[in-house]
Amino acid sequence: MPEVLVDIAQSGVATVTLNREHRKNGITKVLVDQAIKAIAGLAADGACRVVVITGAGPAFCSGMDLSERIAPDEITFMRTVGQLCRLIHELPVPVIAKVRGAAIGYGANLALCADLVLADETVVFGEIFAERGLSIDGGGSWLVPRSVGLLRAKEIMFLACRVTAREAADMGLVNRCLVPAQLDSTVDDWAIRLASGPRRALSAIKQQLNGSFERSFGQAIEAEALGQSLAFRSRESREGAKAFFEKREPDFKSC
Repeated sequence: MPEVLVDIAQSGVATVTLNREHRKNGITKVLVDQAIKAIAGLAADGACRVVVITGAGPAFCSGMDLSERIAPDEITFMRTVGQLCRLIHELPVPVIAKVRGAAIGYGANLALCADLVLADETVVFGEIFAERGLSIDGGGSWLVPRSVGLLRAKEIMFLACRVTAREAADMGLVNRCLVPAQLDSTVDDWAIRLASGPRRALSAIKQQLNGSFERSFGQAIEAEALGQSLAFRSRESREGAKAFFEKREPDFKSC
């Protein structure tokens, strides 16, 4: 069985599933290589309008599978798993993480690499690196402080905290904490709404927001001016304006 499954619906929603249920979707070199290939393929696929990342079975991802040998060496392996995080972060379409069960270590931060994180109330995000004598990976040193602030991030990382989904939602680490029965339907609703949206405009918005902490206010204004000037010339913009005057929903997929 492949360790990563990819399905693209006619709606433009692509679902990427980590498929090692017997190991709670623990990370291996094979899984990472397959995930990189899958995400890179979706980035080049014009039919893909939004990506949902999830795990098979009752867990999202239990982190690194320590029963597997790190190959070919530590630095190469960590750069490879880091490449997967960068691909998700830089993917030119919105990414939703659908999280249930355990999201531990790298698995927790892999979920946080997504643009939107929806978790059911059974989820625990385990930033347990210090407890294992390890440093941070999965982009957590960049993602967590930007979500909860530097002091709270240090508390979570220094004390190897296990953060419940409710706590994560309250502190802004994830978007929503949902009852398990609502997770699938809410993810589906958000994914369909995004897939029906303006693909090019959403890509520009994602790029601008991802770079917001590295820019001055003046640089942000200039980036917005450039992005909006290009947007005004796009078919999406013309369709949006036409739909407004015709009092109907825009059909951005036709663009």
